[in-house]
Formats: sequence, structure tokens, C-alpha cells
Amino acid sequence: MDTITHGIAGALISKAVFGGDDLVSKRALSAARLVTWATMLGAIFPDSDVFAAFFPHSDMLMISWHRSLTHSLLCLPAFALGLALLTQWFAGRRNWACPPLGILTLAYAVGIGSHIGLDYLNSFGIMLWSPLDWSRPAGDLLFILDFTLSAILLLPQALAWIYEREEGSVGRALRSWLGCVLAVLVITSVSQRSYVRVTTVTALEVAVFLAVLIYGPMLRGRGLRISRAVWCRAGLVVLAAYLGGAVVAHRAALERVKQFVALEKIEALSLAAMPYPPSLWHWDGMVRTPRGVYVLRLDLDQPEPGGAEGAGALEYSYYPDAPDSPLIAEARALPEIRKLMAFMRFPVTRMHKEGSVSVVDFLDLRFHSALPGRPVPFTYRVRMDAEGRVVGKGWLTR
Repeated sequence: MDTITHGIAGALISKAVFGGDDLVSKRALSAARLVTWATMLGAIFPDSDVFAAFFPHSDMLMISWHRSLTHSLLCLPAFALGLALLTQWFAGRRNWACPPLGILTLAYAVGIGSHIGLDYLNSFGIMLWSPLDWSRPAGDLLFILDFTLSAILLLPQALAWIYEREEGSVGRALRSWLGCVLAVLVITSVSQRSYVRVTTVTALEVAVFLAVLIYGPMLRGRGLRISRAVWCRAGLVVLAAYLGGAVVAHRAALERVKQFVALEKIEALSLAAMPYPPSLWHWDGMVRTPRGVYVLRLDLDQPEPGGAEGAGALEYSYYPDAPDSPLIAEARALPEIRKLMAFMRFPVTRMHKEGSVSVVDFLDLRFHSALPGRPVPFTYRVRMDAEGRVVGKGWLTR
């Protein structure tokens, strides 16, 4: 999940769970706000591991370090306590009202926990139990950039802001709606050049829905009678429903992958169903075999495979591995490739010649939905001469 969405999630959870003033003194409004900021910063904190890129360079930092210790459930208590102590020290230096250490530690723990939970739900994987276990379990329920999820997290807070008081509520509603529409237009424009397809009709439907959602509570002043905490708690209910829908859709998609394996009599080493934006109806099926990977495009609106109608509706591609060769074996023996293969879930090896140089590419089809004309993300290229000496290696970016 992107860092901005994590921060929005932390703010929503704090306003819903802590309620702003529920767990701290009524007189210390600044302390209540500090709890919200602590939860939000805690939700952002795990992604601080990206700053490792500024230290001694390593091509493998993204797969060997990102989403490890800062995303670990085992390390969470230490990070939460350390951040709470640092916040108390800083607040003391500034003479700010500060909540008790226990409340502050709990706020940071809730924020960090929300980040870990959301990251687990996508397909990249997360080292939940590092440093004891460096494996990367993944929930495969959400796409890394899920704009629907971001909207679910943001809109309750916007509604709470719009209806916090009657004065100026119409103007705040208009600004919020225009901001949302602008975001929809930007997403639609970008999607036309990427693997996500958001049509103009869909964008208009979303704009109308947002207008109803934002202006609807103005009828008879109903929105003004709802507190910020209630708005945000309603957001958590919608979030739970969305995640529940993702679980149901994932199970249905995974069942179709299993049916495909049975129908085609495939020797499957592993299989998965992974979210494919923009909706919960669209999924990518992955089947790893001894000699390559099948990728299925699944639309849960379409009939299931099995009958004549369902079998014809199923769309899939097969990506074979390059035949084994001494050069590929040499490339696989490199330390970087050993780390890479431990990270990859649906790897494919390709090989071609560029003059006298042999080029070996290692890619993970889990990330095959690249921008048109761009390589699959996390494609690592090794260039070798005729004697098997490595003459170049690194991530393929274009």
C-alpha cells in the first residue's frame, strides 16, 4: 500500500478508536490531537526503511530489506515505545501538553499495526516475523495502489470536516467534491496509459455518487448531528465490508484458478489469485509449472470455466522458461539471483543473444501488469560473454 494511504488510515483509526478526547484529559485538546498525529505517524513509520537506499548501494535492498524489520510484528512493541518516548521528549522541549506514555505508545502501536495489516493484504509480501523468519507471506487481497480503499479511508474524515459546524459547510462540501472530482479525472487520465482501465462513463458515475454522498447529509441538517468519531467509525465499518468483499472475491477467483488447472490437467507447483484493478471483480490467476507460468485474466462477472460457455470466456497466456543451459546455471549461481529467486513467487527465465553477449532475464510474473512498452517490474538482467563471464548485471528499467 502507498505511504499516503497508510497515513490516511492511521488518522481515520485514531479519530474512530480514540475519539479525540476519550482517552485523554478534556482540558488537553492539544494532547488529544497529539494522539491522532501519533497514530498517523505510526502508520507511516514502517515505510521509513526506504531511506536505506541512501546508504551503501545494493541492488537487492528492495527485496532483502524493504518490509522487513520495520514491518515486523515482533519489533512493533519496541518501535511503538521508542517513538512514544521520543514524542514525549520532543513535546517536553516544546512545552506541549502530552498524553500519558501508555496512551501514546498504544497510539503508535495501533498506527504501526494498521500499516503492517494493510501491507500484508497485497501481493508484494511482508516479513511479519523478522528477524526470526525472513519469509514474505502475502494475503493477495488488495492491489498495492487501491484507490477505492483510499477513498473509503479519506471520505469519512472529509465528511466529518464538512459537517463539524453549520457555518461554511456548503463551501467545504463544494471544495471537497471538486477535489474528489479532480482526483477522479487525474486517475482516469493516467489509467488510459496504463494497465488499469477507468472509462469516462465510470468517472462520471463516481462523480455523481460523490455528489450524493457529500451533499446528501445536508438534508434537514442530518450531517451536523453526527460527531467526528461516528463518521470515522462508519468509515471503519465500510472498510471492514470492503475487506470482507475482497475475501469473498479472492476465494471465488482462486477456485476458478483451481478449476483451470483441473480442466487443462496442468502440473501445478503453486497457484494464486491476485487483485487486478480497478474493482474486486477483476483478478489475475497465476499457475507455476516446472517449465513456465500460466497467467489467467479473471472477470468474476463472466461464467465459470467448465462448461462450453465458461471455457470459451477464459483468457490466459503461457510464459515458458528458457531451456536449461550452462550460462543460465552460471547466472542462477550469482548471489543476487539466489536472493531474487527466494523473493519471486512466479519466476520466469528468458534468454537471448545480443551479438556475442548472452542476456539472461529473471522476472516475476506476479508483477506482469506493467505499463505498455515497459519491462515487467523487478526484472533482473545478467549479461555474459561467450566464456560465461558476467559483463553486466542489474535491474531492467526500460
